[in-house]
Amino acid sequence: MMRSLWTAASGMVGQQFNIDTISNNLANVNTTGFKKMRAEFEDLIYQTLLMAGTPATEVSEVPTGIQVGHGVKVSATQKMFAQGSLQSTENKLDLALEGEGFFKIQLYDGTFAYTRDGSFKIDSNRQVVTANGYLLEPPLVLPENFIAESLAISQTGRVTVKVVGEEDPVEVGQIEIYRFINPAGLQSIGGNLFKTTPASGEEIPGMPGIDGMAKTHQGFLEMSNVKIVEEMVNMIVAQRAYEVNSKAIQTSDSMLATAIGLKR
Repeated sequence: MMRSLWTAASGMVGQQFNIDTISNNLANVNTTGFKKMRAEFEDLIYQTLLMAGTPATEVSEVPTGIQVGHGVKVSATQKMFAQGSLQSTENKLDLALEGEGFFKIQLYDGTFAYTRDGSFKIDSNRQVVTANGYLLEPPLVLPENFIAESLAISQTGRVTVKVVGEEDPVEVGQIEIYRFINPAGLQSIGGNLFKTTPASGEEIPGMPGIDGMAKTHQGFLEMSNVKIVEEMVNMIVAQRAYEVNSKAIQTSDSMLATAIGLKR
């Protein structure tokens, strides 16, 4: 059987995966804090028919060998942590990160995850939580009788509010930011959340705006970093690559039909 059938088939499978990745990016074009993904590929094993450097005569050798490849496979999906644009919301609990870092979130099972989505809420216990009810870490609890409109969060993460009956604002907490040596090694678990892996390394805590950490912007949200035009161009390229691989299969099939038809 002709190698080209299987080689072209691997190309079609690879481009199908590429389209799946692009589709997920486009589906999350309006997801707060979303980071786009890029499919990466590598060529498969090569069959060597003639090794380069094989002696040709007593005084010469073959300058180039003969190899034939066997197609392509997906090697990685890379998270691209480029900064998304900031959108003003005028909501006191919306926080956008400008720079490197993540908010730390405590899940229901007591484990921790990380997010760039700063659309926080206040629950019935006056705790600052995510839209799914996960607690911000370290915990931030607002005092009783606080004035909601007085809530202020500085670019260094200092949280202050005014309390009924008090003249001066009261400091109620400090937001911390966490970064990683290799953020691309984090595992996406959905819900705008990431978990650590051995590849990401351990968390590095810090204060917003200090020692290379992201600054916090109150009343803003970081939007998805997906660029629609770029994804559409990638989709066209992937579609054409899929088509040309299907043409290679059709051509191989036609060549086999010609060979079979030699004997009549």
